[in-house]
Amino acid sequence: MIAKFLDGKVLAQTIRENLKNEVQKIKDTKGSFPTLISILIGNDQGSLSYVASQKKVAEYIGIHYDLVNFPSTIAHNDLIQCILGLNSEARVHGIIVQKPVPSQIDYAKIISSIDPSKDVEGMNLANIGKMILGGNRLVPCTAASVMEHIQSTGVDLRGKEAVVIGRSDIVGKPVIHLLLEKNLTVTVCHSATDPKKLIEHIGRADVVVAAVGKPAFVKGEWIKEGAIVIDVGINKVISQIVGDVEFDVAKNRASFITPVPGGVGPLTVVMLMRNCIEAFKFQRQQGVGVTI
Repeated sequence: MIAKFLDGKVLAQTIRENLKNEVQKIKDTKGSFPTLISILIGNDQGSLSYVASQKKVAEYIGIHYDLVNFPSTIAHNDLIQCILGLNSEARVHGIIVQKPVPSQIDYAKIISSIDPSKDVEGMNLANIGKMILGGNRLVPCTAASVMEHIQSTGVDLRGKEAVVIGRSDIVGKPVIHLLLEKNLTVTVCHSATDPKKLIEHIGRADVVVAAVGKPAFVKGEWIKEGAIVIDVGINKVISQIVGDVEFDVAKNRASFITPVPGGVGPLTVVMLMRNCIEAFKFQRQQGVGVTI
């Protein structure tokens, strides 16, 4: 068996086109459009690259994108005041604060200060709570990308066994709840999981989501024949970017697998834009400042 590659670039392009058409309809019927404000503190090269990607995708879809770049010396309270001001602006529909942030900034408090209806990263506690309870919500972008890849396979997921390796706030924990919502039976593995049990858990999983941040941590021989494998890992090994799964072996056992790079990553920024559009629609229906 040779796995079918889940090409994130192709999936991202399909969803981009759908979102572009949706925004055009909004402009035609409402005479308005979504606006996303991205806040960057300092000049981290990785963040600069990410905001450039955000701007490019936003402009293609038809979302107005503004970058607010503060010096790395900005005081925590000054940043809070900026966000509170953006919360009150009717023209602003989405707010994202880029990571990393300098040491004087409490990132958790910053996220909590964003109006949940404008929290396009889906990390405000109100949105996390809604996601856990299965209500309307803005879903963390990487977790949303994972789910889009899984659902793109067309496999009936009900009753399947899933293993999530990693329990981070932005990937592992959200994915657990999103998989449960699709009626999978979910096992979570992490740094305290017994290594022998880890192999057993992975070996019986119909869906494997690897988000541990260690190159080739999941050995290909552990993968169940016919499994769906979603590799969220981005690891630099010498001059190469590799995932958390031993790809060359796993691809001969899985039915579907995401490559690294080119899998989950390309879709993540598109999920950010989808959240912005959803935030726009909600605010137009309920009024700015009303939480989701």
